Amino acid sequence: MNMEDFIDFCRKGSPISGEDMELHGLLTQCSYEAQKITMELNTSYHSKEEIAEIFSELTGSKVDSSFMCFPPFYTDFGKNITIGKNVFFNTGCSFQDRGGIRIGDGTMIGMNVTIATLNHGLSLETRNTTYPSPVIIGKNVWIGSNATILPGVTIGENSVVAAGAVVTRDVPGNTVAAGVPANVVKRINDGLE
Repeated sequence: MNMEDFIDFCRKGSPISGEDMELHGLLTQCSYEAQKITMELNTSYHSKEEIAEIFSELTGSKVDSSFMCFPPFYTDFGKNITIGKNVFFNTGCSFQDRGGIRIGDGTMIGMNVTIATLNHGLSLETRNTTYPSPVIIGKNVWIGSNATILPGVTIGENSVVAAGAVVTRDVPGNTVAAGVPANVVKRINDGLE
């Protein structure tokens, strides 16, 4: 399998066993490339335009010039992140994106937010197998500092995830989710507070 086929394989959400040496080798290669690119991002100053270009290289697709990120930023794969227009990442975000992370237009992601897209099997026989599940973040979402978004979660448009929340299940649109585990605590009424 070549690298392009492997990235496509990952985007389809296929599990990878630690026993599969070919796939594990390709995964390691992708991880090292992501480390190299994020090291470049995180260790010197870059203009807003340069940051968008670095993210385009990291993700393998064009990131809109409206994108903003305050480094450092961390990811273990990089090739399965999709970023909409007018998206902002604050400092210290960490994405485990092999399972897929899609971020809608106008979304703001606070400091030290973690987004995970992989789980391991529970039994000893499958514990070294990773099972991907995408995280989908709708348009105009605000994710507060130190929140953690777990695999398979969809966050609906215009929603807010409170600082420190651990999101284990879907968040409906136009709501505020808070707590550990996060629960809907409020509806957002078309801008009326």
